[in-house]
Amino acid sequence: MSRIGKKAIELPAKVKFNVSGEGFVIVEGPKGKLDWKLPKQVNARVEGNLVSIERVSEDRKVRALHGLSRALVNNMITGVSVGFVKDLEIQGVGFKAAVKGSILDLNLGFSHDIHFPIPQGIKVTVAENTKIKIEGIDRQLVGQVAADIRSYYPPEPYKGKGVRYAGEQIQRKEGKTVQ
Repeated sequence: MSRIGKKAIELPAKVKFNVSGEGFVIVEGPKGKLDWKLPKQVNARVEGNLVSIERVSEDRKVRALHGLSRALVNNMITGVSVGFVKDLEIQGVGFKAAVKGSILDLNLGFSHDIHFPIPQGIKVTVAENTKIKIEGIDRQLVGQVAADIRSYYPPEPYKGKGVRYAGEQIQRKEGKTVQ
């Protein structure tokens, strides 16, 4: 049996968890509301403040979906109760960011500014022009927005300029030497 799938998920006090007959999961909490449809071979059951995910067969694909479904439901519960945060840092002379309405304006040394539209459900804040904080209740969406912003100018190995995750270590390379 899946080690991840068989673990029960504990519901926090302010979180409501509903499962419909056809496997549609709705999770509501203080930060918002998320919904997702379980795969057909996987069922969810609520007992008090514990949620357990069960599978109907021992097929290889169903076993894989069992652990995946449990992880996704756990992320939904964590998202609506606590939320998820990703921090980015911009390094480079003259590189900066600013939030203008629902657009993140990035100046990364190109001949033009990059205008990144902030998706619904995501809150982006910029501190000191170089520190970007991405917050939201959907873990996948928060991670995807952070990866999209980082992809405009990933950190380069010679000078370390670019957009990086907070605390990310960049392997630096030695430049050419004069003989």
